[in-house]
Amino acid sequence: MLITLKWIFICVLIGLFSGSASAFFLVALDWVSQYREQNYFMIWLLPIGGLIIGLSYYYWGKSVVKGNNLLLEEYENPQSTIPLKMAPLVLFGTLITHIFGGSAGREGTAVQMGGAIADQFTGIFKLDNKARKTVLILGISAGFASIFGTPLAGALFALEVVYFSKINIKSIILSFLVAYIAYYTVELWEVQHTHYAIPFVPEISFITLIWVLLVSVLFGLAAMLFSRSTHFWGHLFSKIISYPPLRPFVGGCFIAVAVYLIGTTKYIGLGIPMIVDSFSNPNASYDFLLKILFTGFTLGAGFKGGEVTPLFFIGATLGSALSLVVPLPIALLAGMGFVAVFSGATHTPIACTVMGMELFGIESGIFIGIACIIAYFSSGSVGIYNAQIVKGAKYHLYQKLKRKNSELL
Repeated sequence: MLITLKWIFICVLIGLFSGSASAFFLVALDWVSQYREQNYFMIWLLPIGGLIIGLSYYYWGKSVVKGNNLLLEEYENPQSTIPLKMAPLVLFGTLITHIFGGSAGREGTAVQMGGAIADQFTGIFKLDNKARKTVLILGISAGFASIFGTPLAGALFALEVVYFSKINIKSIILSFLVAYIAYYTVELWEVQHTHYAIPFVPEISFITLIWVLLVSVLFGLAAMLFSRSTHFWGHLFSKIISYPPLRPFVGGCFIAVAVYLIGTTKYIGLGIPMIVDSFSNPNASYDFLLKILFTGFTLGAGFKGGEVTPLFFIGATLGSALSLVVPLPIALLAGMGFVAVFSGATHTPIACTVMGMELFGIESGIFIGIACIIAYFSSGSVGIYNAQIVKGAKYHLYQKLKRKNSELL
């Protein structure tokens, strides 16, 4: 009974602190995004913002610069408690990225804040490595659930992103508990999440199913392109510019000029207005490609933020554009792409399916589930998290394909 009460108390603390941090982050992010849109000249200060981020991490944040990958590494191979400074550094860096016009998301920030906050209780309660794994799951769950307003998906994402590795029933129950505590904490702060809707879901038929399978493969390929693009730019910047603080400075120069030349800011920041609009109006066929380019370049250069909201943008705008040639409702295609591209890039089809039903309604669940699973299998073996352990059916499928290719060669 005492052990149970201790873990409930830990969940309450993590949920309250992580949820409050996410609530503050959401309010601050909304303010800086609006300020940037109202002051176009801010984009020209992006190189300076990048330099500030680079210097901050170079002098004070070397131990936490890996971000989400650090959380996954510590889960698989516990070494030392994640420094609490990860939370303010990533919060500060993400807000700077957004106020000056970088293209990034918010999930990475919330998850890192949640993970850093949660891991502090490892020392406070003198937890061993096994218990510490549970604490890290709780931090990821609380951060994800509170930032998107999806407690079920948040709990499942935390479990699935580590591929249910060495997870016991206690961790599963506590993951759901902390997700709801963090979610309701944001609600108590009266911070609103973005709402989406799929007003019409067609009957399932053979022809409809074929179309769903085809577009789902495209969503998976888009996820693969995004993951490989982000890693490519990261490797390129590391190779060309040896001094880390200069990478976001140089990257910021290129982004500022690119935004000026294309004459629009719709591909920078979170892109929420574009995502919402994609559910009712067809997007241009190149919108998702430009978002991949801008986000991959921004994150690869060393700016801070998440990848998930840009993945939502990419999937929703791709689905919206496909509505011009695919005989399915535009909102359904946008919704399928919204979570399917995310599924492919993070190897988390279960969490993404549940997220789709939480956001869009259970009526679209079958379409969402098929899209997430097919995108998961067709997105390649490389995701957005280098430290993620990819196992299961997808791992065995790609290992089999590699063996066949080797035999043919």
